[in-house]
Amino acid sequence: METLLVTMNLDTICQMSCNPAIGGLAKGHLVREIDAMGGQMGLTTDLSGLQFRVLNRKKGPAVWAARAQCDKKAYQFQMKKVCERQERLFCAQGEVVAVTAEGSKVTGIETALGVRFLGRTVILTTGTFLKGLLHFGMKRMEGGRAGEAAASRLSESLKAIGLTLGRLKTGTPPRLLRRSIDFAKTERQDGEEPVPYFTHWKDDLFHVEQTSSQKPLQHHSSPFPPDSVLEKARGQIPCYITYTTATTAEIVRANLDKSPLYAGVIKGVGPRYCPSIEDKIVRFPDKQRHQLFLESEGLNTEEIYINGLSTSMPYEIQVALVRSVVGCEHAEIMRPAYAVEYDYVDPTQLTAWLETKVCNNLFLAGQINGTSGYEEAAAQGLIAGINAALRVKGRPPFVLGRDQAYIGVLIDDLVTKGTNEPYRMFTSRAEYRLLLRQDNADLRLCRVAYQLGLLPKRRYDMFLVKEAAIDAELERLRSTKDGSLTLEQMLKRTDIKHADLPQPERPVPEDVAAEVEVIVKYAGYIERQHAEVQRMQQMENMVLPEWIDYDVIPGLKTESRQKLKRIGPRTLGQASRISGVSPADLGMIMIWLKARSDFNNQRNK
Repeated sequence: METLLVTMNLDTICQMSCNPAIGGLAKGHLVREIDAMGGQMGLTTDLSGLQFRVLNRKKGPAVWAARAQCDKKAYQFQMKKVCERQERLFCAQGEVVAVTAEGSKVTGIETALGVRFLGRTVILTTGTFLKGLLHFGMKRMEGGRAGEAAASRLSESLKAIGLTLGRLKTGTPPRLLRRSIDFAKTERQDGEEPVPYFTHWKDDLFHVEQTSSQKPLQHHSSPFPPDSVLEKARGQIPCYITYTTATTAEIVRANLDKSPLYAGVIKGVGPRYCPSIEDKIVRFPDKQRHQLFLESEGLNTEEIYINGLSTSMPYEIQVALVRSVVGCEHAEIMRPAYAVEYDYVDPTQLTAWLETKVCNNLFLAGQINGTSGYEEAAAQGLIAGINAALRVKGRPPFVLGRDQAYIGVLIDDLVTKGTNEPYRMFTSRAEYRLLLRQDNADLRLCRVAYQLGLLPKRRYDMFLVKEAAIDAELERLRSTKDGSLTLEQMLKRTDIKHADLPQPERPVPEDVAAEVEVIVKYAGYIERQHAEVQRMQQMENMVLPEWIDYDVIPGLKTESRQKLKRIGPRTLGQASRISGVSPADLGMIMIWLKARSDFNNQRNK
């Protein structure tokens, strides 16, 4: 589709506002899913990564999660290059101040210069810039992030359309001068070897499909491609673990009146799972120390990100806080920490395909929907983009189920339950997480991505080869005996790995062997989850008609009636996940619908 990307500053496309890290618990699953569906995030992370690790190795494979510390500028410039070279995508600089509409249908956007762009669909991805307000202690200034202007006029346009807006808050820690830190007092943390890449398309780190606007990369003798930060680094960059002290807590408690969060200046709700240092000290008064991470912002900068020390305290208090941390006694602050408040839209005003209910063809994605993090934003952007294109093509919307992807869990949570704090993805939010592992994202999503036209044939063929290899190896294990046991039976034992088994003449690729091992060892659990999915599918398949009138259904609780009317669930399954809607309410809905002949006729069609 012919697509226009309008952004306030072309030089900050994909600039990471906070920690330049991608992945982590559950977030890594999202990146793998985005990659399996043809998205760019995993590839760019692998090209710009400084350190790669897999978290939760001591637990089961359902919760393993890749994480990479990236070079902030390398990531940004790589994404800028990808956007500018993408065919049929035009990048333009400008501040969008209004969404234009005729009746209940979007027609385009208007910029601060009075320029109007017409579009059959519009996707808004405003980040923290929507009426953004920065807090440095009691000093406040408008901005989406430090040094950049806020989008201050767009909120009124959204309200005029009929959307309800709220206010959220997030924050970022100070950046420190590397040479002012005593790393000898900290614990070194190295990356994993071999590198646990995000992308399924490792060959494409060395290959770019040639188009009219791109030249292919040449093969390189280094294990990393020529564009890669790691190729320049000749290895992974360590991070360092350090801790707060009793002095840190004393400084916070003595200066809470200077915190805009505790002084009542900040009205937006902050992220529960990424609290400021003030929150940590207040909420956990008995904790002796809090773990912090010192992480590099890039190869060509001396800035160190102090992960875990977010604050909105005044600058002089920040200096004292930093210097109370082990190893940072003489540290210098290069950029101060701050908090940012911004507007967001109640996501229950969206459909499951991220279109607003009050304005047709207008889609929202990212922090405007109440989420936190780059990964959650990218996942929504992918789905919004797919559905905007499908709308133009006159095709039905595309929705991923909770049993298909973490992306499906994320969006269903948002549009069904809403959020009053920045939403962060966790593995615990996915009830079918053993089916939604990071290792099988391609097996779950590549086929549908190819059918949608998102995945090039070359990559789809690579997927088919891997899928066939998995099937072939599983069949070999079932049909081959070593003594009285088949190889499959042997592999079920906890002390046996695939590498311990007799191997075929042709070596099994590492990713195939890893996938086969998980499938065999967890077969019983996987079968049980598939059975749970099938039971739930009966409710998911029962579509609730648009003409349903909850006001006339007898027996519904008032709370349930109000929430059902506001959210308008698509299926009985979605209705069951609305907070406050009880099994008794669902029974009343089913009885009422079954009594209506027009509903029964619809079901029979």
